Amino acid sequence: MLQQTQVSRVMQKFPVFLKRFPTFGRLARAKSSDAIRAWRGMGYNNRVLRLQQLARTIEQHFGGRLPERVEQLRELPGIGPYTAHAVACFAFGKQVPVADTNIARVLHRLFPKGTGLGSSRQRSSGKMTTWELAERILPRNRAYEWNQALMDLGATLCTSCSPRCEPCPLQALCPSAHTVQHDRRKPTRREPGRNGVPNRIYRGRVVEVLRNLNGQRSINSNVLAKTVKQDYRHHDRRWFAELLCNLERDGLVQLRRFKSEVRVSLPEK
Repeated sequence: MLQQTQVSRVMQKFPVFLKRFPTFGRLARAKSSDAIRAWRGMGYNNRVLRLQQLARTIEQHFGGRLPERVEQLRELPGIGPYTAHAVACFAFGKQVPVADTNIARVLHRLFPKGTGLGSSRQRSSGKMTTWELAERILPRNRAYEWNQALMDLGATLCTSCSPRCEPCPLQALCPSAHTVQHDRRKPTRREPGRNGVPNRIYRGRVVEVLRNLNGQRSINSNVLAKTVKQDYRHHDRRWFAELLCNLERDGLVQLRRFKSEVRVSLPEK
């Protein structure tokens, strides 16, 4: 829920979602359309489908209980190295490193090219990865506090644009202290869209319309197009058809094609 979503919104939605789906089993057995409806207001609706797929995997292969080890967590759909390590450390107290963006920045400023760590071959090649750095400096115990502290350091002092080296407790040990220039923001890539509106916005509008069909199971694709894009014209047809196909591919909508029309609904499975 916290991926690209404000904490304040998640704090409102999280208890409501848990009340609707209190266990992995309840979420696994639910219709995808019900899960999508429960995700209302969160955006990026494909996240709830990945979460449901994860719940079904846990039910089928782990007896309905979230596994504790990093290797097992990595087997779950949608779980990458950071999430697996974070869950293992922060939820189960495992002694494992965590490397988010903030921690990675701290480590590479403290150990540019792995300075002082690893074998001579690693130091000369400069190929030590962030995870290797995090593993090498991990203390023997209290990984939970250690990883939280590194996160906070990167988020509050060792920031990307204007690092505050003076109050940093690692200033005397850091070869990068007072040397980091203000980072220039890379120009952001223009998102694919239509008439200046990103496709992700139209995707969200499509799903929201389908959530609010009020008893109807589906809607004509042309009616749907004019609802989500008020200035919809004939030349938008190909773009909108591709938008719907991508939504269908992601499992967020179901298309029923007839001779005279295409009907669109939430997935019923």
